[in-house]
Amino acid sequence: MFKEKLKLIPHLPGSYQMKNKDGVIIYVGKAKDLKKRVNSYFNRPQTGKTAKMVSEIADFEYIIASSELEAFILEFNLIKHYDPKYNILLKDDKSYPYIEYIKKPYPKLKVSRYLNIKKKDKKMLFGPYPNAYAARRIVSLINRLYPLKKCENMPKKVCLYYHIGECLGYCEKKVDPLKLNKMEEEILAFLRGNGDILKNKIIEKMNNYSENLNFEMALELKKELNYISIILDKQKMELHDYENRDCIGFYFNKGYLSLQILFLRNGRLIGGHTDIFPVISTWEDELDYYLMNFYSKHEIPKEILCPEDINNEILSEVIKTNFITPKKGKKKNLVEMASLNAKINLENELEIILKDEDKTEKANDELKELLNIPKLDRIDLFDNSNLFGEFTVSCMVVFKNGKPAKKEYRKYKISLDKNDDYHTMEEVIYRRYYRALVEKTELPDLIIVDGGQNQINACLNILNDLNLNIKVCGLRKNDKHRTNDLIDHLGNVYEIAKTSNVFHYLTRMQDEVHRYTINYHRTIRSKGAISSVLDNIEGIGTKRKKELIKTFGSINKIKEANIEELKKIIPENVALNLQEYLKNLQENQKPKSY
Repeated sequence: MFKEKLKLIPHLPGSYQMKNKDGVIIYVGKAKDLKKRVNSYFNRPQTGKTAKMVSEIADFEYIIASSELEAFILEFNLIKHYDPKYNILLKDDKSYPYIEYIKKPYPKLKVSRYLNIKKKDKKMLFGPYPNAYAARRIVSLINRLYPLKKCENMPKKVCLYYHIGECLGYCEKKVDPLKLNKMEEEILAFLRGNGDILKNKIIEKMNNYSENLNFEMALELKKELNYISIILDKQKMELHDYENRDCIGFYFNKGYLSLQILFLRNGRLIGGHTDIFPVISTWEDELDYYLMNFYSKHEIPKEILCPEDINNEILSEVIKTNFITPKKGKKKNLVEMASLNAKINLENELEIILKDEDKTEKANDELKELLNIPKLDRIDLFDNSNLFGEFTVSCMVVFKNGKPAKKEYRKYKISLDKNDDYHTMEEVIYRRYYRALVEKTELPDLIIVDGGQNQINACLNILNDLNLNIKVCGLRKNDKHRTNDLIDHLGNVYEIAKTSNVFHYLTRMQDEVHRYTINYHRTIRSKGAISSVLDNIEGIGTKRKKELIKTFGSINKIKEANIEELKKIIPENVALNLQEYLKNLQENQKPKSY
């Protein structure tokens, strides 16, 4: 049946979807010729990730497109919709910071992520800055050198920044527009590449501090001058037309594609993006999809320089910019430099990547075989924590294909405030999987509880009530609180060599769920301590208490806060009472000497 279906595929462009035995789409691809591409998975030996994917294929579907361009867009949309297991490796969730200059109503500078910037606002953006620390430090330095607006809201009176000369007092002073224009010109000139402006400004301030015998501040600015000099030295002028462009280079070897994207802004090379990922189909198709996905989340420059093997025409049409393959000169040299960087990155990282696969995906496969379950794409792990029966919490961490999926982690504050592991486990399992059934979200192939038979039984009791058939195992620790045994609901103990990938995999999972739970428990305890203190202050009700906890997070932070900070949440007289209460509390807690 499968072979007959392969013969019927037409020689036309389109998108194909590979399915596993459960009918779940595990991979989406595109092709100029569907028949040749789909058949290529089955008529020749495969290696690496492709071989693993092919071993899970039980069926396939395809959608014919009118052109290669239409097939490309169709593939992209299907991947977004179905979120296939083997396409997820190519998703790039990282967004780079930009320096954002806001002109109106008052001049302000801040660091923003591109994904969070509303394009319709037409704000002035400078970047991207692959190094977020560099972006923050530059903004901080410019704010020290120029009297920009610093505060988020508009206060009624001028604050400390005005009195130390770092703000023009926009809240109540009349500001000279000529002074504003000159300040703006200098800041924008620096952000566009004129490094001398900021250097001269720093030197001027340093001299002023030295003349006033403020050598400490002068030394601080000297460090900033050295830092800016290093930054500017790395951003050597590569092209003299001051255009914004990206430059792409890549290298393919041993089933992995290495990509290097260099960012050139205003003629300066300001950094780059690197990535290495496994190829499932062909490197050309994977690269097309990767670039389309990348530029759906990042700034699209005026032009993108690339090697001749890239499909310029289709990418230009889809991404709506010019993909150009330079034939000579500096632009060609940039492309060659990007490709060389991609090659070096892959050669340096490949051994580490393959070792990481042994620790994650291969260890996950070995665990699947050990437990004799058909698939093991997702594992949910649970752990409980309490302190003498108080502040009981439970947490869930998730591992997908051997790696932590941190967006799937969940925290649970347990309603049973007593030391009862059995009923705690029942409550959290019910809350987690009842909601999963209602919302039709992904269920695990395996549940691991951090404990023995008691917790396993509690988990199974709820799963049976919900009519769910999911394998449940427990991780028992030895006297030294280290992973010792893996057991199932029948009491079977799985023997695992302490030096094996599976043992280290289980240990990593157990450490991760324990770390996550303990951190949450500490937070709850801290908030509980704050709450009990705030209950003793007249004028602090439920709403104000919640806001104080959200803002400060601990008793110590509230003690350190000044009246101005507290007044943003509570009235001044209540703030004074709170400070007085905390002061007396601290005095009473001091050890007495006799």
